[in-house]
Amino acid sequence: MSDLVLRENRGGAAILTLNRPEKMNALTKDVFAALEAHVDALARERRTVGLVIVRGAGGNFSSGYDMEEVLSYVKANAKPHYNSEVIEKVAALPQPVISAVQGHCSTGALELALAADLIVASESARFCDAYGRWGLTPIWGLSLRLPHRVGTAKASEMMFTCHSYSGSEAHEMHLANYLYPDADFEARLQALAENVLANSWYANALSKRALVESDGLSLRDSHALELFKNEGLAPDAAQRVERFFLRKKT
Repeated sequence: MSDLVLRENRGGAAILTLNRPEKMNALTKDVFAALEAHVDALARERRTVGLVIVRGAGGNFSSGYDMEEVLSYVKANAKPHYNSEVIEKVAALPQPVISAVQGHCSTGALELALAADLIVASESARFCDAYGRWGLTPIWGLSLRLPHRVGTAKASEMMFTCHSYSGSEAHEMHLANYLYPDADFEARLQALAENVLANSWYANALSKRALVESDGLSLRDSHALELFKNEGLAPDAAQRVERFFLRKKT
C-alpha cells in the first residue's frame, strides 16, 4: 500500500497520517487513492477498530490541494467527483472519526477535516478557506459541513475573507471540539482516544448512524427513526451494567 498515507493501529484506534511532510501534506489524486484504500479497509473492520484518527505528518495537517495538480486537475483525475467521494467515505465510516489538526489546515484540507465527527486543534493550528483567493469553489462538502458546524454567518466570514483562524479561534467558533496546548497535544489526543474507545464500540457506531440519518429530519421523524431502526442493546451491555454494580459495591 502507498506510503502517502500511513496507518498505525494503537489500542483499537486506527491512525491515518497524511505523509507528504516536504509538501506540507498537500493533497493529490495519489494521496486520495491511498486514503481511499485505507478507508475501504476500515469500513470492514468494525469489530477490531473502534476509532479512526486522521492527521498529518511533520507538524501540519495539510496545506490543502496541491496547486501544481490543480492546473492539470482534469487530466490528473478523469473522474470529476472522485475526491468528494473519498471524503464522503471518510464521513460515512461506521466508527467515530477524529481529525487531529496541527499547523496548517487549508481549503481542501479543511474539507477533509470537516468529514470527521470531532475536530481536535492544537494552539498553533491555522484553519483557512482560501477557495475565493484562487477563484475556486468548494465541491467536497465544505459549503454544507462548515455552516453546519459554525453557523451560516461565520461560514460566510471564512469563505468571503479567506482569513486564517488560530486553533483558539476555531475552538471559540465551535469549528474545533477541543483545543490542546502544543506541548500536551499528543498526550491529550491519546487520552481522548482512550475515552472514546472505553465506551461500547457498538453503541458508538449506532449513535453515529442515528446522528447522520436523522440530520435534517423533524423531531417527530427523527424519533420514529430512533425507535424503529434501532438495533437494540450492544452485545456486551449486560457485562457493562454488571461491572457498574460491582464498582458500586467496592
